[in-house]
Amino acid sequence: MIKNTPHHRSRAQESTGAIQRLYVTMRHLFNRGFYKPMGVSGSTLRESLLTLRPEIYGSIAQDKVELAGLNYVIDRLPIGIEECRYINLTSDEGYDGSYFKAIIPPKRRRNCYRIDAEQMNIEITRGRSEIYDILTHITFLFIESHKIMRSVLINEEGAVNRDWQKLEAAIQQKKALTKDEQEVTLMHTANILGRTYKEVKDIYDNFKSAENPDRFIHIIFWLGKLALDEELLQTKRTVTFSAVLRERLGQHIHGEMWADNIKRELHKHDLIHRPIHIISANMHSVQNTLFAPHALKNKLKDKDKLGIYEELSRSTKYRETVAKVAEKEGMIFIADTSGTNIDVQIFDTAKYMSGELAERLSNSTEAEKPVLVVMDYAFGEQAYETMDELLKPYKPDEATVNYLNVASISIMGKAGILEGGKGDIMIPSAHIFEGTADNYPFENGLNKQDFEGLDLDVYEGTMISVLGTSLQNEDLLRYFLKSTWGATGLEMEGAHYQKAIQAHSKIRKSINPNVIVNYAYYASDNPLETGSTLASGGLGTTGVKPTYLITEKILEKIFK
Repeated sequence: MIKNTPHHRSRAQESTGAIQRLYVTMRHLFNRGFYKPMGVSGSTLRESLLTLRPEIYGSIAQDKVELAGLNYVIDRLPIGIEECRYINLTSDEGYDGSYFKAIIPPKRRRNCYRIDAEQMNIEITRGRSEIYDILTHITFLFIESHKIMRSVLINEEGAVNRDWQKLEAAIQQKKALTKDEQEVTLMHTANILGRTYKEVKDIYDNFKSAENPDRFIHIIFWLGKLALDEELLQTKRTVTFSAVLRERLGQHIHGEMWADNIKRELHKHDLIHRPIHIISANMHSVQNTLFAPHALKNKLKDKDKLGIYEELSRSTKYRETVAKVAEKEGMIFIADTSGTNIDVQIFDTAKYMSGELAERLSNSTEAEKPVLVVMDYAFGEQAYETMDELLKPYKPDEATVNYLNVASISIMGKAGILEGGKGDIMIPSAHIFEGTADNYPFENGLNKQDFEGLDLDVYEGTMISVLGTSLQNEDLLRYFLKSTWGATGLEMEGAHYQKAIQAHSKIRKSINPNVIVNYAYYASDNPLETGSTLASGGLGTTGVKPTYLITEKILEKIFK
């Protein structure tokens, strides 16, 4: 008789389960219409996040407050959200035409509106991934707020310790703190947070704004205050989803408007039947690669191409010069008005004369010369919505159907690397959707050999498309790295892009079934390496070289 042996789940398996529960729970709460993050309805989100223990949230499962994670989250949420008891997620419902002033977080392109002292509205126009992003950040924020509450609350009657009293007194001052007052307040704040005075002092300036140099202690106070109110007065913080948002989400309203604007512009300039090359990138690398070396050859004559790109990255001084040359030689800029927050550039290479790549087109007829459609970065699931709508035929009227002559689709951007360091390059062979077995293999037009001898490490393998950048977990990522999945990195859009491309090329026949796809990423962080996660800060000029090397290789393939 065979004995049943107890099954022990690995941390990677627990993490996969936690991600699946997060995904299902967030969709359920959205359909429900509201929930209380620190109440019963929010318990599954909290428990799953604490099980997962994402790297970016550092010490979330410990008693001490996580400072680097707090800094990361606060940069991605609207200023003042820590003061709000009610957070309302809405669609684009016309607030831009009201007296409410839009608040845009420093590190996320989304409009938010402070309705009153207690309510913050956050506009959702980029799909479900934006909701997942916000809900995980809010859950983290409120978990940390309850750590503050437990640290200062002495008894059930509401008595608080001396550190909290001193922090409250500092907040109630109308004027900015003097240096001495700031030092004293920081000492008490460090005690509340379970952190050293040095740790708190080192991160203090990361939170300050022009309007409030002492913003850090205000954030800590309000997080603690609302958590105390929840515990003592049972006034729970609430997240709601507007009826219009629940009705519109998933209908591609913003993506359809965005794609129609692009196709209308292509049709207007008689470009719609030319070979079209779609590039998902930022709004400067393609333009600068095509035009900057020639446009700035006299102004920056002592710099090589990389030096010119680094100067453009550091300073705005020469960007207008490059933009004017680009506009003169066929660049059309389409500022987003759809709500996707994705701007677009169209480059008509029939008018491209001055750059070194122009020589490669000298023997081509105008009809053969490529049209580049460069779209700014999508966000998570929004990648499917925008690419799906863009690849559909253009119908200027009921009787006319114009299929786009899409010759190639290139996706470049930042990603977390699992083996290597910041600035290294990743060339994917497939995208795997985290938390599921969904996988999208493809033949990449780029390969490791394209980047040989360029003094950068290059890694090939599968890419994990994650539910959110804030859900990176060391155990799960090590499993993907070391197992037969052979993962080299993680990002948020690849699987969504490839799903749309495969649908239109292989099934819906909207575009060439043999369309060329080029994928390449450069490493913004290494979530497996302490001090190199996204919470540790940006790339700075480290990202310039890989960004432009990838751009050059994509353009070389197109112009070839």
